[in-house]
Amino acid sequence: MRALIVWMAVCVSFSAYAVDFHVAPGGRDGNPGTEAAPFATPSAARDAVRGLKSAGGLPEGGVTLWLHEGTYTLSQTFALGAEDSGEAGRPVVYRAAGNKGVILSGGLEIPAGAWAGVTDAATLERMDPGARETVRCANLKTLGMTDYPTLPDIFESAPVAPELFFNDARMTLARWPNEGWAEIEKVIDSGPAPWRNHESNDKGTFEYAGDRPSRWTKAPAVWLQGYWCFDWSCDTIKIGQLDTAQKRITFASPHHYGIGSGNKAKRRYFALNLLEELDAPGEYYLDAAEGILYFWPPAPLEEVRAVVSVLTEPVISLDDVSDVTLRGLTVETCAGTGIRVRGGHDDAILACRVRNTGLDGISIEDGWSHRVEACDVYDVGTAGVSLRGGDRKTLTPSNHEAINNHIWRVSRRQRTHAFPLHVGGVGVRVAHNLLNDVPHQAIGLGGNNHVIELNEIHHTGMETDDSGAFYMGRNPSERGTVIRHNFWHDIGSTLSHGSTAVYFDDGAGGQTVYGNVFYRAASGNFGAVFLHGGHDNNVVNNIFVECKKAIGHVPWKDESWSQWLSEPLWQERLLKEVDITRPPYTQQYPDLLGYFDYTVRPRVSYAARNVVVKCGAFVDGNWVEI
Repeated sequence: MRALIVWMAVCVSFSAYAVDFHVAPGGRDGNPGTEAAPFATPSAARDAVRGLKSAGGLPEGGVTLWLHEGTYTLSQTFALGAEDSGEAGRPVVYRAAGNKGVILSGGLEIPAGAWAGVTDAATLERMDPGARETVRCANLKTLGMTDYPTLPDIFESAPVAPELFFNDARMTLARWPNEGWAEIEKVIDSGPAPWRNHESNDKGTFEYAGDRPSRWTKAPAVWLQGYWCFDWSCDTIKIGQLDTAQKRITFASPHHYGIGSGNKAKRRYFALNLLEELDAPGEYYLDAAEGILYFWPPAPLEEVRAVVSVLTEPVISLDDVSDVTLRGLTVETCAGTGIRVRGGHDDAILACRVRNTGLDGISIEDGWSHRVEACDVYDVGTAGVSLRGGDRKTLTPSNHEAINNHIWRVSRRQRTHAFPLHVGGVGVRVAHNLLNDVPHQAIGLGGNNHVIELNEIHHTGMETDDSGAFYMGRNPSERGTVIRHNFWHDIGSTLSHGSTAVYFDDGAGGQTVYGNVFYRAASGNFGAVFLHGGHDNNVVNNIFVECKKAIGHVPWKDESWSQWLSEPLWQERLLKEVDITRPPYTQQYPDLLGYFDYTVRPRVSYAARNVVVKCGAFVDGNWVEI
């Protein structure tokens, strides 16, 4: 039967150069896949291509699968494997038809009739009096949702969990305070903190101000998200004990840095997922034990679309797939990643919109010559776009590219270390992108020989400190990246320690910063380009305007280099993961010759032909000015 369908489709839509199949929400998977009689699901179109290939191979010009306007709700990943690959000159293209919305959703839509008022007396007693008449609830179990992951006692990276989206906007998990942060009044015991040589049997206890936590005593569990020690590390921790008489909170699990005394600013936090704090339009609370969703709708439920993210795996996955293009699709409302590509070569994600994901927007892992271009990626739970590939042992480039994308409002569920762009491996090019509105850093980079060029990066590090819009560090074998012709502006928060546009941290070296414009891109003690410990970096032909400092450096003494170079972690990174004492590293990076001789070789960086306008200072640290 499938062979007959494929033969019919080919007869109807075959041209001398390509074959077309069509998919539409009103279609049927038993149809031949023509425009007049389309398939109903992308999976049926994928299977038709498989049948076409088995019947005689891809035609000249390849195959285009046209997805027509509408929402395709997926209960499982739309998965492509090696057998779904195209060929050079004969690609397989999944493409939106026309300019109207083609949405692939990993969510469960809640019909207006599924919502009801809250009537349970015990539940009403826990709720804010002002919310009791307004909040609505829906039984998700009766709608088919049965899996409710349990949050761990402590986490930084966002765990997979369902969220509520209302009229395409992410709603707020009920929290206190509704905006901003509460501040720790006093640290009673930081908990065990090896970095400050503090041993303790306490898991971390602090004193709070006011009486608000008194409302939480009947909650089955309470989590607090906060910057507990450093303003570049935000974690969520479950409360173990709440003492309302002494106004003290003790964690259920200790924080890895302990509470307090990291950065200068006060330690800050908020409470989340509390029915008691569901007190404003747009907030919701999920009772995972009962499968009940409570929600204060910001608009009449009959007039808009409410969706709970359900799909925990990627909405679209390409595993060992080559010569496949996704074009013009909207991917949204999932609990996991939007689009994931692993292995393969020459795949392209073009002009797609990825939003409202629980985890990353687009993830490229390994493979060769994949491209993300002209996409909008925003309101995602963790990172925007990740590109990793190539072979670091041989310095073979991946040739992945991220070009002309707009990536913004990422890190909605993981406030730190989830960046608009993650780059790793060898030979990734990032060009012509706009990155903005980020709580922490914009580009997190590891690996070798990348090119970051012609991008605009602004309003990053908006709630963090000791951070850079671009960041790399702690592995001196990662070298050869060129950062050129970018515009960095309005970088950092009002916190005082320091913010920078380009941050080479903890020994990072061997990079070039060329021809950039930095405007209001440094604060605190940092420069717009800032080095911590590293050397052999080149800062050339840049323009610095209204930066507190243009170029900064905190050099390490010989004793520090001796310690770092003997650390097991650095021995692993410099001699086992790769070997910086042998080719190709010594050939491509002559500065690595004699790298371990920390008492003899000069450990300096170079600054040349830079223009500095209205900056508080030009340069400090171990720089050779040419």
